[in-house]
Amino acid sequence: MKKNLIKKLFGTVVSLYSLIVFKFIHAQTVTPIPCPPGLRCPGPGESTLNGFIVTIIGWLLSISGAIAILFVIIGGFRYITSAGNEESAEAGKKTVINAIIGIVVIILSYVIVNVISNTVSGVVAP
Repeated sequence: MKKNLIKKLFGTVVSLYSLIVFKFIHAQTVTPIPCPPGLRCPGPGESTLNGFIVTIIGWLLSISGAIAILFVIIGGFRYITSAGNEESAEAGKKTVINAIIGIVVIILSYVIVNVISNTVSGVVAP
């Protein structure tokens, strides 16, 4: 019963998180960067290696974020259902704290990847 509930909860969290992430990824608009004279810039439909790498890293960070959110939910569930058991409550707290630390690391790595990507591609943030 407990494993079945966790599977359903995991499926629901991953589905909702995926919908939210895909919505924001799809909603982003890309403004063209002027091509410096004398350089060949990618045209419409072409992609750069930099863009491909950033996209792959973005997907990996999104999956990691979904897993971290799942662990926050699992830790909260363990904490709530500890029923006065100190060891179970402490394990739930540790799970939630570690998952929140993981979320912070994921957000920071997303920022670092975007800063490095913009630096490499020569884009100046507004």
